[in-house]
Parts: sequence; structure tokens; C-alpha cells
Amino acid sequence: MGKLAFVLSGGGARGALQVGALRALIEAGIQPDLMVGTSIGAVNAAYLAVQGVNLDGVRGLIDAWQDAIEADLLPANYLTLALRSFVNLSFDTIYKRNREFYISHGLSPDLRFSDIHGVELVLVATDLNSGQPVLYGQNPDQFVLDGLMASITLPPWMPPHERDGSMLMDGGVVSNLPIEPALKFGATDIIALDLIDLREPPVPGPGFGRLMTKLLFTVSKRQVEMELALAESRGVPVRRIQLLGKEPTALWDFRHTQELIEQGYEIPQKLITDWGEDKKPFWRRWLNLFAQFLEILKG
Repeated sequence: MGKLAFVLSGGGARGALQVGALRALIEAGIQPDLMVGTSIGAVNAAYLAVQGVNLDGVRGLIDAWQDAIEADLLPANYLTLALRSFVNLSFDTIYKRNREFYISHGLSPDLRFSDIHGVELVLVATDLNSGQPVLYGQNPDQFVLDGLMASITLPPWMPPHERDGSMLMDGGVVSNLPIEPALKFGATDIIALDLIDLREPPVPGPGFGRLMTKLLFTVSKRQVEMELALAESRGVPVRRIQLLGKEPTALWDFRHTQELIEQGYEIPQKLITDWGEDKKPFWRRWLNLFAQFLEILKG
């Protein structure tokens, strides 16, 4: 029996594109058995898994994203935060702000992975001590909020979190589009919602920010190439939807949430139609092509 996985990449504020794409997929009747998310993809995956992978769940997720516009979850003054971290000044306000935001939107601290029904959920973090991914959801007794906070902990906004001999931070360090974790959990078909955008976003301040942005994108691109190759070697098809907004958006810039949701909804439409065509019998596809040919002749 097949196992369809939705794989959701990291990408900060660009995660709004995933929200629109998820709406399009669910409206088309495409239901995952497994959801795997990294960073903001972990946020979207966790919310839907808890609230329901259906249109009501998507509407609630859209509302949460609208609330995030005012919540200042990733402040734009990242250079100041970086300087504070260099001199070992504690800056846990943003961590607490994010944690409280997710609790207020239904991800209670006592919610375990075993409490989720209807879909399997996996959240990807990184252990800097071992250099390996940490997959929350392997143990059903783990707390969902713990996995989520580990997956989104990204310096300089939130310093790595030390727990049980591990130093945990954003899963994008090792798997920004977590195809390999989906394979480990038995995925036989993958739809990957990829937020990686190699265009240069508007980065304030001196060249350091621009350099770090390019570095992160380069690492992410290489990871994706390797994980796609791994899936191909195992015979697992990956339908990769590259979610690019009309303009590049910085990780921390949530001001464009509404238009990104709308753009994310539009991007998969033709792909979903093509997938449906591919599943039709050959003779039906041939008739459709012949009908299109006749329309061209008439025109």
C-alpha cells in the first residue's frame, strides 16, 4: 500500500506560499499519509496535523499567519541580535515569544505525537553536537511543541538549545527540504513544497547579511540535489513544487503574507491538473489531445 508524504521546506516568511499550495492540494482531494516539515515547514505541518488536514484546518492556518504579521516573530534587526550573541549576551525573548504564539494557536505544551490522528507527523531539527538530523515523531511520546521549537531555532534570533547532550537548532542546517526523512518513514510518493529562492532578497545593512543569505541558499540547494538523487535511486517519485513569489522575500518579512498565500495557491494549479491527466488511461489522454488539436484548427 502506498504512502504519500507532503514534504515542507524551511523558508521563514515565505512559508505563506506553502499555505496557499496546501489549500490547492487539499481542494483537489490530495490527502497525505505523512507530513514532514523543517523550520517554517514544520510550523505549517504541525498546525495542519493537529487541527486537521482539511479545508477547515487550512482556514485556521491562514488566520494564524495573519496573526503572525503583528507578532514580530523574526525581528528585522538581525545584525544587532548577531552582535549580542557574539558577546554571549542572553537573548531568549524571541524564543519565548514564538513559543507563546504557537501555544496560543493550539499547540499546547502537553500535546504528544501520539495524540495526532489521521496523518503521521515528523518535524526535523539539527543536533550540532552530532551533525545529524533529529526526527521528532519517531517516539510517539515526544511533545510536538518541543520538536517544533527545535526545528525553528535559528540564530541569531534564537540561539541553539541544549538538551540531553544535544545542541538543537533549525532543521534546515542538514535537511531544508526533508526528502530523506520522508523516505526513512516509508514514503512511496512525495509532494515537496520547496521555498528555496536563489534570487537575492532585500537585505538591510552591510554585506554580512547578504553573504549569510547566499551561504544558506547555497547549502540548501546542494542538500536538495542530493536528497532528490537519493529518492530517485530508491524509485520514489518526487513531485517538487517550487514556490517562488513574484518578488523575493526576506526570511523575516511577514508583511507580504496575504499576497504570498494567494500566489502559493495559484502556482500548483496547472501541476495538479497535469497530475490528473497523467492518471487517465492512454486513450482518454489521446482523445483530450485530439480535441485540443481540433480547437486549434477551428481557431
